[in-house]
Amino acid sequence: MTEELLDGGERLGREELAALQLERLRATLRHAYENVDFHRRSFDAAGVTPEDCRTLADLARFPFTSKSDLRDHYPFGMFAVEQSGIRRIHASSGTTGRPTVVGYTDGDLEVWADVMARSLRAAGVRPGHKVHVAYGYGLFTGGLGAHYGAERLGCTVIPASGGMTARQVRLILDFRPEVIMVTPSYMLTLLDEFERQGVDPRSTSLKVGLFGAEPWTEEMRAEIEERFAIDAVDIYGLSEVMGPGVAQECVETKDGLHVWEDHFYPEVVDPFTGEVLPDGEEGELVFTSLTKEAMPVIRYRTRDLTRLLPGTARVFRRMEKVTGRSDDMIVLRGVNLFPTQIEEIVLRTPAVAPHFQLRLTREGRLDALTVRAEARPDATAGQRAEAARAVAAAVKDGIGVSVGVEVVDPGTLERSVGKIRRIVDLRESA
Repeated sequence: MTEELLDGGERLGREELAALQLERLRATLRHAYENVDFHRRSFDAAGVTPEDCRTLADLARFPFTSKSDLRDHYPFGMFAVEQSGIRRIHASSGTTGRPTVVGYTDGDLEVWADVMARSLRAAGVRPGHKVHVAYGYGLFTGGLGAHYGAERLGCTVIPASGGMTARQVRLILDFRPEVIMVTPSYMLTLLDEFERQGVDPRSTSLKVGLFGAEPWTEEMRAEIEERFAIDAVDIYGLSEVMGPGVAQECVETKDGLHVWEDHFYPEVVDPFTGEVLPDGEEGELVFTSLTKEAMPVIRYRTRDLTRLLPGTARVFRRMEKVTGRSDDMIVLRGVNLFPTQIEEIVLRTPAVAPHFQLRLTREGRLDALTVRAEARPDATAGQRAEAARAVAAAVKDGIGVSVGVEVVDPGTLERSVGKIRRIVDLRESA
């Protein structure tokens, strides 16, 4: 990366960055304490005030914020500005309860566009590129976050949104974008559609894909890069903190996501004790916003599991690819298991496609797990049977638990236009 492509924040040294972080952190704590009842009460209950934050390490003295806190103050109880200062509202789907609602001021929208433009540039996108945005638009932050960031960088945006897969393929073939932004699971759905239409995915105009909104593995990256002939890079964000653009993988290294630490301060904590862990140790990712006006977040527990590492392509620290979420962890007969572990096994098994689902059931007093994976279209009955045996053996050897495996016909499993539903819990209905 040549120096002239970096913005001012990316040129900071570590000492300059730390000074800026502390200045912005102290201002954020004051803003939250003075304007949000929840934060005032939680600070008071913990026996801290904004003035107690004299170093970055002092942040560990302040209380966490959880998703349930946001839901408890639905819809606007976490906002720190008057309603007249809110320019946009986004929200989660609310499929597991009340949605979490996020507000943005004019200043917040400017910062969001800037960090998204920075992310796109780090991924190898350049002004003049056409960007096919297949993230969902609407209350979900993905579509509009990608859209305004691409425009800020000087790109041409194709706002395809999600769904209508056959039409997505036609638009890619006709409009010839260099860049696509979408969930990795939906990229595999597009791959199936290209092949169904008789089009070689490697022949398209696409050169770069930015994939986020769900955990994905190095095996899935290899699959996408080989079958599309593109650079596949990871982007990270969550609506409660901003949306996409909190951290980004650089195309020249592909070695984890650089957190834009001038706007978002990361910590990794023990998910059980809440103790801050040193860089390099895996735990739960926690974020404090440094520049948000409408809805500052203080030590927000993401439930994403990762570790912090030194910067490489940028001065900012990296977060390792998210390995899973603490609330996605399956405890099966005393063994901890994540969907990404199964994904790694499925992707390296011949005769099965990357599409799989985990079904939890109860057999007597014990939980049971069945891996349902789709066969590749050209797989024979014998190859399917061998693939089922291979997946079961790999799970037993690598994870240490026995599971059932079903290799089903291509196209059997539900396709997703956004985040794929990897876990189907049938234990309650058993």
